[in-house]
Formats: sequence, C-alpha cells, structure tokens
Amino acid sequence: MNTFKVSVQETTNNAIVKFELNQFVTKNQSFEFNNIDEAKSSPLAQQLFYLPFVKKVYISSNFIAVERYNIVEWSDVQDEVAQQIEAFLNDGGVIIEETAISKKVPVTVYAESTPNPSVMKFVANKKLVTGLFEFTSIEEAKWSPLATELFHFPFVKSVFFDENYVSVTKFDITEWQEITLELREFIRTYIENGKDIVLPEATETLKTSTEQLDHKFEGLDDVSKQIVNILEEYVKPAVASDGGNIQFIGYDENTKNVSVLLQGACSGCPSSTFTLKNGIENMLKEMLPGKVAMVEAING
Repeated sequence: MNTFKVSVQETTNNAIVKFELNQFVTKNQSFEFNNIDEAKSSPLAQQLFYLPFVKKVYISSNFIAVERYNIVEWSDVQDEVAQQIEAFLNDGGVIIEETAISKKVPVTVYAESTPNPSVMKFVANKKLVTGLFEFTSIEEAKWSPLATELFHFPFVKSVFFDENYVSVTKFDITEWQEITLELREFIRTYIENGKDIVLPEATETLKTSTEQLDHKFEGLDDVSKQIVNILEEYVKPAVASDGGNIQFIGYDENTKNVSVLLQGACSGCPSSTFTLKNGIENMLKEMLPGKVAMVEAING
C-alpha cells in the first residue's frame, strides 16, 4: 500500500485551504459536504467536522479542500489538519463510502497541435496525474492502464502524461486528421469512466515522487542545482504548454557540458535543436557565465 503524503496549498479564497495528496482518492468524482449529517457517507469528512472551525469539506481527485469559519486563521491550524488527514489515510481510514452520491462533473477533452508534427496534445478539464510520466513501449506502460490501452492503437509510438494532459506521439503510417477524433473520444470516455490513468504505486516505483526528486536534487553539486532551478523556472513552463518536458540528466564539470532528456512533444521535434541551442544553451551561458559550454539532448 502506497503511503499517503499531504501538502498544504493556499487558494485564492483565504477561508479555503487545499490539502493535496500524492495519489488520487476518487475516480473522477467530486463530493461536497456542508455539515456532519451530510457527511455520513464520508468517514474522513465526518472526522474533519469534529474540528469546530470546519465549515465545509470538498473531496475531489487528489485533494481535500476545507473551508473554515472565521474563529481561527489557517496559518494556526493547517499543519495540524494536514497531519490529521495523513494519519487517518495511512491508518486505512475510509474517505468515501461506495454508496456516496457524487457531483458528476462532465469530462471534456480537446486536441491541441504541438510544434512537433508527430505529437498531439489531448487536454482534459481535470487533473489526471500527480507527476510526469513517459512511456515509449507497451512493456514500459505496465504502470499505466491508459497508456497500455493507447498502445493497442497501431499508430501510437509513445505516450506522455503531465498534470492535465496526454501527449501522444504517432508513427508516420497515418495522418492526425484521420485519428484525432477517435483518440480524443477514447481518452475522454476512459477518464469519464473513472479508470486509473497510472497505478497508485507508479510514482514511488518510477522514482518520480516529490520526496524522491527532492532527495536526488540535494545530492547534486552547486552548478547542477543552479541549472535545475533555471530549467524549472524558465524552461519547463514553456515546453509544458507545447506538450513536452525537459529533464536534467547531468553536468560535466570538466567539459562544462549539460545533458538533458527531452520528453513528450519535445522528443524528436524538428525545432528542438534550435530551442536547445538558441534558447536553453544561451540562457544558461548568460545566467551562469563561464560555467556552461554546451547543452546536448541524449535523445531527439
């Protein structure tokens, strides 16, 4: 059983805090409870209502949002609530009874072209995964039931997941206009049926959990840490909007060369070499003078 981790996320409403989990707890369902009587179908929500400042509980995908009365400030109690939720879940506590009636939110998926003509991005109106995942074969895809299903289409070459989208890379045997509608409807139906996108244990097994990534980061040298921070802040948001990702692999102190892995739409993209040389490489040279000579992709 995967261990639950809870992190506190502020929202635009200062009365509401989101307690984000490292795994999904509902199958494409949302539940809202206004008091302890309404929360009979949710032992977790009932426990939260025993706290005198809890006004409303909302449970969806991988988070629990709680609205407070004005008798306390979240800064005084949020860590304690996070610990309580974490302990409840790790003790095997039930979040939602199967009899609970959810607020069904229709799933929409739209297709978006990317700079890579072989890749189409399918964007959903809800969170799909809690980390980044890339699968380049059906053997690799054993951690993802959705990717496994997608590989049954003969034209699917690789599958990349980020927070709310799936990037699909196709072989050249067919054109996007022939397959986009079919793929979009397949993905939409799959999500709407509440099936697993990736298995709960995938994040830990594939070493993509926040804790594992933080631990790996702490083991890096100072220049590598600076490079990772620059990529996270300036590069990743841009490539994510194009349906891809760039991952730091290593830095050679002697040659001053930086190695990266291109994922999703960035992998094999005709414009990725230009982006690497004229974008990322120049940025790193400018921000880390004398420390970077070249950026090379180990793929694409």
